Amino acid sequence: MKTYVVSGAASGIGAATAGLLREQGHRVITVDLRDADVTADLGTPEGRAAAVAGVRALTDVVHGLVPAAGIAGQTGVDSQLVVSVNYFGAIALVTGLHAELTAANGAGVVLLASNSITGMPGWNAPVAQACLRDDEATARAEAAKVESVMVYPSTKAALAWWARREGVKPEWAGAGIRLNSVAPGATETPMVERMRADPVFGPAIDAYPTATGRTTRPDEIASAVAFLLAAENIVGAVLFVDGGTDAMLHPISPQGWEVTDIEP
Repeated sequence: MKTYVVSGAASGIGAATAGLLREQGHRVITVDLRDADVTADLGTPEGRAAAVAGVRALTDVVHGLVPAAGIAGQTGVDSQLVVSVNYFGAIALVTGLHAELTAANGAGVVLLASNSITGMPGWNAPVAQACLRDDEATARAEAAKVESVMVYPSTKAALAWWARREGVKPEWAGAGIRLNSVAPGATETPMVERMRADPVFGPAIDAYPTATGRTTRPDEIASAVAFLLAAENIVGAVLFVDGGTDAMLHPISPQGWEVTDIEP
C-alpha cells in the first residue's frame, strides 16, 4: 500500500483518480474546499500553506501526488483566480511536499494540463510566461486583461512546461521524483457541464472533433494518471487523453507551444 495525495478530489477527475487509487489498495489523502481529508483554498498563499501542513500532519511519506484542483475559464469567472488556483495552487503542493516525495524513494507527480493548449489558438502567452517565472502578481495582472477562457490554457501550458523543465533536474528526477502531466480533452465532469451552460463558449465543448466520436470519461483520465504515477522511467511527458482531438487537429506538429521568453 502506498500513500497518494489528490487535490480537487471532491468531484470530477480528482474524485475518479482518488477512487481508482483506493480500488488498487492504496491510501489516498484528499485535498479540496470541502468533503476532503484536508480542506484548504489553493487560490491563496495561506490556503496553500494550510494544505501542505494538513498533508504533513497525516503522513511523512508521499508516493504520488496529483494536483487536480482547477477552475474552468468561462463567462463570469475571475481570470486572476484561474491563475492562482490552476497554476500556483498546483505548484505549491508539489514544491511544498518535496521532502515527503523524496522520502518515498521513488515517487510520481502528475499535473493536469489540457488539450486546450494546442486546441485553442490565441491564448494569453504573458500569463504562462509569468507563471513560469513564479511571478504570481504579474500573472494575475496579465490575466485580468483578458477573458478567463483565454487564461485557462495559459495555466495548463505552464503546468506542462514546468513539469518538463523542472522534471529533469537533480532535485526532481535526481531525487527519484518523476514529474509528468496529462492533457485531457472535454471530460464529462461537473466543470464541463458548467461550461456547456456557458452562453458564449458552451457550444465549443462538443464542437471539437474526436476519432472516437465521444468525449472522455473521468475514469479514463484516472487510468492515465495512475499509469504515469507508476511508470518508473517516464519524465517530462505530456500524455494527451482526448480521443484523438490533438492528433486530428495537428497530425504532424502540435501548435500552441511557440511561446518564448520563459526564464529557466
